[in-house]
Amino acid sequence: MAASELHRCEVKTTPWPGVHLTQIESSRHFPRHWHDTFGVGLIDQGAHCSASGRGTVTAHAGNLISTNPGEVHDGRPLGAPARRWRMVYMETSALQASTLAAGDTLPQGLALTHPVFDDPLLRQALQHLFAQLLTHTATPDALACDEAWAQVCGRLLAQHANRAPRPQRQASPALDRVRDRLADDLADAPSLDDLATLAGLSRYQVLRHFAHEHGMPPHAWLRQRRVEHARALIARGDALADVALACGFADQSHMSRAFTQQLGFTPGAWQRAALQ
Repeated sequence: MAASELHRCEVKTTPWPGVHLTQIESSRHFPRHWHDTFGVGLIDQGAHCSASGRGTVTAHAGNLISTNPGEVHDGRPLGAPARRWRMVYMETSALQASTLAAGDTLPQGLALTHPVFDDPLLRQALQHLFAQLLTHTATPDALACDEAWAQVCGRLLAQHANRAPRPQRQASPALDRVRDRLADDLADAPSLDDLATLAGLSRYQVLRHFAHEHGMPPHAWLRQRRVEHARALIARGDALADVALACGFADQSHMSRAFTQQLGFTPGAWQRAALQ
């Protein structure tokens, strides 16, 4: 980390499976990445510029921000050296459990509609949720937490989600084969020649077409997939050294660098939060 770089991050799990919070103050420029989860949060101080699935956007203090599963984005401070924000990340199953009756399911293709938006009621609900879970040193009140979480999820789905199916991308069997090969064995990365042969394209073509389809070239996509899989293995209790090996990192230091670049926190911080 450069001497002038500011980066503080807190990550915390919640009473609900598949939900975690982050609180970050940072001058760091985050590279293009994605999450397996939905995310919604609040810019507390400063401003932020990022790529999103809907173009480049800017968010300022007081704005709400969101991401969808698999949506490629990045982030850098705007107009000041750093910015501060809080986020809640939720798996689809967690969003479903909080808002639907038993047996009901969310529609396929559900998406949060705006990467930056304003909603005073949702902002209030998020602030209540963060106050319950990020600022209490003692065990928070369970009912108050449940109510805050239900209000966040209910408002998010009612006002800021598209329940109609999203347009499906045109299938590309060649690029699907490339993606599946990368995902199938994280510890044994193929060469670009291997991927080109698999897709029936030149090395340049597979590089360009994959980046267009998935928002980043194959190696960056593989690195992101490794981080997300490592996060899941750590949450279930696997040792950090074993996780690094299973996910194809050279060692724990390599894994730690990838975590902090893409998520803002270290594997050890995630382990402490997930297993507390």
